[in-house]
Amino acid sequence: MRRAERLYRLIDEMRGRGVRRAADLAAALEVSERTVYRDVAHLQGSGLPIEGAAGVGYLLRPGFDLPPVTLTHDQLDALAVGLAFVEGTEDAVLAEAAREVRAKIEAGLPEGSTLRDAPFRAVRSDAAPHADAIRHAIRHRAVLRLRYRDGGGAETEREVNPLIVWSMAEGRMVSGWCALRDGFRTFRLDRIVALEPTGATFEPTPETDLAAFLAQDAHAP
Repeated sequence: MRRAERLYRLIDEMRGRGVRRAADLAAALEVSERTVYRDVAHLQGSGLPIEGAAGVGYLLRPGFDLPPVTLTHDQLDALAVGLAFVEGTEDAVLAEAAREVRAKIEAGLPEGSTLRDAPFRAVRSDAAPHADAIRHAIRHRAVLRLRYRDGGGAETEREVNPLIVWSMAEGRMVSGWCALRDGFRTFRLDRIVALEPTGATFEPTPETDLAAFLAQDAHAP
């Protein structure tokens, strides 16, 4: 999660909810308490009316709100296209998240405006098995063990550091560093027979991180 997004979510977690403990904020944001202490100190230093201290709890004084976001018509259309695509998938978790995002954006639009009026719809995509588990693994840098069946029906067991999920005409795919092949590989989600976290985490290097994969993919024939 980028720091700007984390700070925004931190403010949102404190807004109108009374005193919040650092441990509760850390759990909600999926970060350490140390990170919460540091972020709150940054927000206090920036002038936000946050009262409290480490070990006691924090309170965002009533009346504070984030400034409204102003979007152009083209930007609203771009959001409508993206949200329509996600809402149309069979990934229930992401579809619900997209509906929540739509409601939040519409709440800040001028009266009478709505993203639902945008002339964009998306065809429902195929189900994406394991999508939620893979997203969680990418977020937490968790090594996955998967049993994979290739186009010829042969199965192999892999340990993969997942880096990115693709939505393509052929379906959803995940790419990452494969320990078995000692290189980047891409797997179709509908060919993953079984998947589970190994309990280990990984730390990307300049040779195995997402930037390296994208650079390699860009130069692929």
